[in-house]
Amino acid sequence: MTAEIDIDALTADQAAQELERLSKLLDAANRAYHTEDAPEISDAEYDHLKRRNAAIEERFPNLKRSDSPSEQVGAAPADGFSKVTHAVAMLSLGNAFDDSDVADFDGRVRKYLGLNAEDGLAYTAEPKIDGLSLSLRYEAGKLVQAATRGDGAVGENVTANARTIADIPQDLDGAPDVLEVRGEVYMSHEDFEALNTRQENANQKTFANPRNAAAGSLRQLDAEITRARPLRFFAYAWGALSAPLAETQKGAIDRLAQLGFQTNPLTALCESPDQMIAHYRKIESQRAILGYDIDGVVYKVNNLALQSRLGFRSTTPRWAIAHKFPAELAWTRLEAIDIQVGRTGALSPVARLTPVTVGGVVVSNATLHNEDYISGRDNKGETIRDGKDIRVGDWVQVYRAGDVIPKVADVDLSKRPERAQPYQMPDLCPECHSAAIREPGDAIRRCTGGLICPAQAVEKLKHFVGRAAFDIEGLGAKQVEQFYADGWIAEPADIFALRDRYGQGMQQLKNREGWGEKSATNLFDAIDEKRQIGLARVIFGLGIRHVGEAAANLLAIHYGSWDAFSTAMRTAEEGNAAWDDLISIDGVGGVMARALATTFNQEAEIASIDRLVAQLQIEKAARPDTDGSPVAGKTVVFTGTLEKMTRAEAKARAEALGAKVSGSVSAKTDLLVAGPGAGSKAKKAAELGIETLDEDGWLDLIGAS
Repeated sequence: MTAEIDIDALTADQAAQELERLSKLLDAANRAYHTEDAPEISDAEYDHLKRRNAAIEERFPNLKRSDSPSEQVGAAPADGFSKVTHAVAMLSLGNAFDDSDVADFDGRVRKYLGLNAEDGLAYTAEPKIDGLSLSLRYEAGKLVQAATRGDGAVGENVTANARTIADIPQDLDGAPDVLEVRGEVYMSHEDFEALNTRQENANQKTFANPRNAAAGSLRQLDAEITRARPLRFFAYAWGALSAPLAETQKGAIDRLAQLGFQTNPLTALCESPDQMIAHYRKIESQRAILGYDIDGVVYKVNNLALQSRLGFRSTTPRWAIAHKFPAELAWTRLEAIDIQVGRTGALSPVARLTPVTVGGVVVSNATLHNEDYISGRDNKGETIRDGKDIRVGDWVQVYRAGDVIPKVADVDLSKRPERAQPYQMPDLCPECHSAAIREPGDAIRRCTGGLICPAQAVEKLKHFVGRAAFDIEGLGAKQVEQFYADGWIAEPADIFALRDRYGQGMQQLKNREGWGEKSATNLFDAIDEKRQIGLARVIFGLGIRHVGEAAANLLAIHYGSWDAFSTAMRTAEEGNAAWDDLISIDGVGGVMARALATTFNQEAEIASIDRLVAQLQIEKAARPDTDGSPVAGKTVVFTGTLEKMTRAEAKARAEALGAKVSGSVSAKTDLLVAGPGAGSKAKKAAELGIETLDEDGWLDLIGAS
């Protein structure tokens, strides 16, 4: 992704190019969200792109495009449905992102109407449902048509599907002759989880979140599929009318409720921006326990005559605004703290949460890192969260950024249950009941059970078959868990004995659920293919603590063969020649060296390793020919987007030329290769005076241009 130039620094040519880029990105995002029900970017990223587009148009009004995203609502209707032209356009809302935006909205309304700050002006405030907008047209009290918003002017005719939704009345008593009711089709959390379970059991597509599920269910060509989906509907607005519903927004909503529609009980009247924000906070605090997704609060001028005077801009009403929640934050209840045991024996606390949607994803678990983090301290002993600890039953703020594992960021002590107790990490492993010990200087408590601990054994086996290790096709985490539970494998060597033990005639494996003779044969063949394997993959596959993929490559290149590596590890002790040789390797420190030496001096561990090696033909590591290499012995960092090779290719090429590739810039860095989008690393390299090349310069340097 190209780094964004500050708007104030844009030239006219750059602004035109940026508006073209933003138009394409936003058009694709609209189609993915509104037409395909498969969003490709988060709401926060979408809002950022929209704000950037609007800001550039404001600075360069003469460059505004004819297809400007500022003039668009939703996306064109999908093929497969007949089209419906809305009698009254279904517009989107402007957005507020903080308290000052709400005050500015009130100020703009008052200025337009000529009202002073002392003049009374009421607003409604209601939850913004995260679903699919729908318009229902009734004539003489009968439902005659239902249409999606589409692009705001033309939507899709989904009448047959809407008739299957229980919350949508088919007949109205006492309604105006013509009434278009507008609202949101959504799915509750409980129904969403049940639907995904049914989909998974039927080997069908599951949904990322309730909004996608609701939109995909409503926009089915077969109405019977929609009927089988648990859709609901909240009414909150109207379109064409033959007679007014009421004189106020709140009165009209109450009238819709009297006609038989579900309306949101959290809708409230507010007399000032302060009251609007207070209600926003109230709704935000209840977000996790509502049972359905919301992504903000909508404010509307209550007096309908004033709404009429305020009117509309091209795509948004002047009398309403949506106050959005921070996209990556949400409050919810911490229901329990569970302990997971990793392949190195680490006991990791995991928060079990009342499910809440954060950044477009339903979150029910979050990491709690370690016992210090739970108690309100960081890894240096400094206080975090103002020293507030985390307890079961707490109301907690969950943070999620991109694909990062959700974290618990804060605690609301005012909602802490009276009986909530400080959390105590277990001193026994929950899997094997061995002692769980926290060594001095270590933030993590670890199980001492080793191979007798089933959690460690399973996680080690998953690591062993991982992509950077043995990468056995057809043998993934799910199969490992299955085979371990059935007693077929307990250690890596057992994988290579599967054919002899269970493969004769294929009966035992092919008769299992999900397996046939062909898939069983393919698995055994894939295992046999990995009997001949490179040294680095073997070292990494052992799952030794602190030994990652890069370190395994360094060790393989240094020792060359399994025999040399194994002998050195078995004899290395602090102070002897083998130890000194080990820590002389650039990238291997005392912590890693101790982990290696410990592994190769534990009787059970080394016996397991020997049983594995007996099944393998381990290839020697080819040492790179670095004669004449301009980067031999240098530390290189890659950052930004490489356009002529992947990051993995660039790393492999550099290492083949004798360079060490690092992921961070430091005083030891010799060269930074920066592609488009380079950020903090390029800045730090400049501060340290480190030589920086672009991708073409790098290719010229290594003779590969």
